[in-house]
Amino acid sequence: METSDPIVSTILTMTAAFQVGDIPAILRAYEPGAVVIGEPGKPLTGEAALRAMFAAFIAVKPKFTYAGHDVVIADDLALHLAPWQMDGVAPDGTKVKQKGLSVAVLRRQPDGRWLMVIDQPYGDALLNQDARDAPMR
Repeated sequence: METSDPIVSTILTMTAAFQVGDIPAILRAYEPGAVVIGEPGKPLTGEAALRAMFAAFIAVKPKFTYAGHDVVIADDLALHLAPWQMDGVAPDGTKVKQKGLSVAVLRRQPDGRWLMVIDQPYGDALLNQDARDAPMR
């Protein structure tokens, strides 16, 4: 899928890299020091941690689809929202299916590229918590 929107293009380029298992290309979509949520409540940062997390995702041969993209830009920052679904196969042959709401913050670089600073693919996790597990506040 091609797009003229540079923010959506960053997301789709990273997604395409995931689907072919290209970790260096995935990492190029992020600023150094970016924070990525590999699973709800567990932020990761640093190249070694991100490489390990991305390798684990690639092991399930993910195929991602998006239900749409919403982008809000304020100067050199952008907020990208996208409902996603992932279908894959675990190394033991078990089918894997996940879905969520991707919430990503991107920053325009001096060369004009947009790179992710925060990547939270489980942006709807709080909404989807089981009511008995949610603390009353």
